[in-house]
Amino acid sequence: MNSNRSRLTLFLPFLLGAAIASGVFIGYFLSGSTSIGKHNSSISGVGKDNKLNDVLNYIIEEYVDTINTKKLEEDAIVSLLQQLDPHSAYIPAAELQGVSEQLEGNFDGIGVEFNIQHDTIMVVAAITGGPSESLGIQSGDRIVRIEGKSIAGIGVKNEDVIKKLRGKRGTKVKVGIYRPSTRRITDYVITRGQIPIYSVDASYMATPDIGYIKISRFAATTYDEYLKAFNELSMAGMKKLILDLRDNPGGYLNAAVDLCDEFLPKGKKIVYTQGKARKREDFDATAKGGFESGGLVILIDEGSASASEIVSGAVQDNDRGWVVGRRSFGKGLVQEEVRFDDSSAMRLTIARYYTPTGRCIQKSYKEGSDAYYHELGERYSRGEMASADSMKSMKGIAFKTPAGRVVYGGGGIMPDVFVPIDTSGYSIYLSEIAAKGLINQFVFEYVDSHREEIKKQYKTADSFARSFPIQNVLSGFSAFTIKNGVKSDPASLNRSSEIIRSQILALMGRAIYGNKGFYSILNSRDKAVIKAIELLNSNKLVSNSSNAKPSAF
Repeated sequence: MNSNRSRLTLFLPFLLGAAIASGVFIGYFLSGSTSIGKHNSSISGVGKDNKLNDVLNYIIEEYVDTINTKKLEEDAIVSLLQQLDPHSAYIPAAELQGVSEQLEGNFDGIGVEFNIQHDTIMVVAAITGGPSESLGIQSGDRIVRIEGKSIAGIGVKNEDVIKKLRGKRGTKVKVGIYRPSTRRITDYVITRGQIPIYSVDASYMATPDIGYIKISRFAATTYDEYLKAFNELSMAGMKKLILDLRDNPGGYLNAAVDLCDEFLPKGKKIVYTQGKARKREDFDATAKGGFESGGLVILIDEGSASASEIVSGAVQDNDRGWVVGRRSFGKGLVQEEVRFDDSSAMRLTIARYYTPTGRCIQKSYKEGSDAYYHELGERYSRGEMASADSMKSMKGIAFKTPAGRVVYGGGGIMPDVFVPIDTSGYSIYLSEIAAKGLINQFVFEYVDSHREEIKKQYKTADSFARSFPIQNVLSGFSAFTIKNGVKSDPASLNRSSEIIRSQILALMGRAIYGNKGFYSILNSRDKAVIKAIELLNSNKLVSNSSNAKPSAF
């Protein structure tokens, strides 16, 4: 047991850092973009005698060998921006579309989520509102032919599938679908359309009067998605709200401001930005919002960055609700996107943002980008993610809210109520089956064989979560892992059984009932969600909370 724990201690910080660093990159703010020419000379303030231009031109003209001019220019831009801060970045034209899609909220394609298992393309779900859904394509279907050519059993990769199935809206693609229940292949001619990328992952009633909304990013469509989810929950009896912003890397500033406007009375400050060349710009609540007085909890963790921190900071600084979880990432830099003639782009930090009390919660990046992102692993190593007391040394400059509560700047949003990371059920066995994706594979195969009987017996995700005999499935999972090369480890299996049980049940819920089924099941044992419900049921006012330090749970 001690050996397992020590190995986890070694690896978990790096896993946390890698996972979060990849997500935080998209957390920029200003929605407007500016088109400029290819060369630096087209940017105001750069003259013809600029040394960088001189060096590039001399290399291009005089270097002994033929060089790739475009690559040389791009490498120079990348190196230049890397000297500034971790969030100023160059995005090549080939990558810009994919990055932008996540924030614009749509792409062109046939509209399916898929996994590749055993060299076969498995449909996880047809995306709501997409052309595949309208044709009746469903979870569990196999895509075996594209344009009459077999793609099963040939080592097809994700990027190959995307290249073949995405395309300009209005164009057509012929897809052969094998459905296990009918045991036959049906050809569909699918007209590609605009496929929504949803940023509200799930919404459901956690209790008869407490609603739950999970937002994964702040995209162009986030505010509208939130309003739709909020209105549906209100019709279902919601009086109090849990807003889950954990692992949300941010996005558009306007989306965060619009969301905060729903929670705060007119005139209340939400955030302001200011930079060397940018005058202070204030963003205040403008009109009566739809949820200005109900009980509110914001869930955050070390993966909550940028726009997520704007929302949690505004709620905290205005004494509007509870912030629960762990210290947020600490990204308080504002980027502006500048487009080049070749469809590449630069995102340049042009300002810092400040919470209503005046906090700049940007963490230090003076040691460079590597240290900046590895800092998340350091939080784990020094015990910050396990103990509220460990955050004492991380408190920066103190600020006071209107109600007199003390809040801190200088490295993320400190929660009002601390919830430690839960490592109690982790084991080497769990790490091995996770690395091989065995839980996902097992669930897909099980649901594939039992989908119709489960749907017939359990009409809703709630009834499934309450009554499905998951214990009967676990013995089958143990045999499945052995078959796939992971030796039986009864002690580790016992230690991790609750996590495995919960993940299997939640993934089954997603496969049959969608994201609502997944999150409602997973959150039933989530300590942060449990604490949020406890706080909301207590009706305790935020303004009466302790100023000394985040309370622990």
